[in-house]
Amino acid sequence: MGKEFMVETSARHVHVTEETLHTLFGEGYELTVKKELSQPGQFASNERITVVGPKKELANVSILGPCRKADQVELSATDARSIGVDAPVRESGDTKGSGACKLVGPKGEVELSEGVIVAKRHIHMTPADAKEFGVENGQIVEVLLDSGNGRKTIYGDTVIRVSDSYALAMHIDTDESNAAACGRDMKGTIVG
Repeated sequence: MGKEFMVETSARHVHVTEETLHTLFGEGYELTVKKELSQPGQFASNERITVVGPKKELANVSILGPCRKADQVELSATDARSIGVDAPVRESGDTKGSGACKLVGPKGEVELSEGVIVAKRHIHMTPADAKEFGVENGQIVEVLLDSGNGRKTIYGDTVIRVSDSYALAMHIDTDESNAAACGRDMKGTIVG
């Protein structure tokens, strides 16, 4: 079997611009760090908002920091369907023509005409990692996840994302994690 890497479940979350943050929480507000994430410089904040769709809403959705240049809501397909939002599977940052929703914070609301996606599963790698695995940025691979719980799963259509600012880890959403019976110490292997 090939070299293994950590597989992390990325639960529903929101990335916001400073302008959106100030509308939701008040002028001059800054995100506060709850927990550092595996990707350098990224963190889960203490701040929570409500994501509202045509059918219902999702309360207590985490904002990940730091602030970004564009708003983006990342949901599982089940989440998106449950609130009535048509969210395409996309790579992070590719939000043009994606789903719409409303964000509600303690001080205000923001209507997003686009920005809701189901994040395409991906593996973050440094250039050195990519060389070691024999892959390149943007390449599509298949990954074997074996929880040992009788739910061995091969995920195709997994995109390789390479940057000096990344740490080696695969990200999947909660639907994918549940389907493969992933635990906290799940490892993956590229098999194709």
